[in-house]
Amino acid sequence: MILDTNALSAAADGAPAAVELLNRSDRLAVPVIVVGEYRFGILHSRHRQAYEAWLADWIASVDVFPIERATAQHYAEIGMELKKMGKPIPTNDLWIAALCRQYSLPLMSQDRHFDAVPGLNRIKW
Repeated sequence: MILDTNALSAAADGAPAAVELLNRSDRLAVPVIVVGEYRFGILHSRHRQAYEAWLADWIASVDVFPIERATAQHYAEIGMELKKMGKPIPTNDLWIAALCRQYSLPLMSQDRHFDAVPGLNRIKW
């Protein structure tokens, strides 16, 4: 399962339903895009040190997916599909969706706009 930024935040905050879902997953991955978004959020937090420590510990146990040429192809295809449907999504989320399709993994996210992406299985908590 791939985590969106809101799923990563829920895990960091110890949200029971999110943590339970993560504990049941066979494989966890986080896109490098999500790492960037989360780190950006940390810079604005008064709990910066605690979140940085949590992230350093947690990220060592999951896959971090980079953006590759194959990802770019999925990005373009999904972007075109959504454009034709008249349902664009934010650019960073398009990259996240591309990684989900590239690795054939579901996405843990509260963001409903991912439901418009053909073939993407969004898991909410």
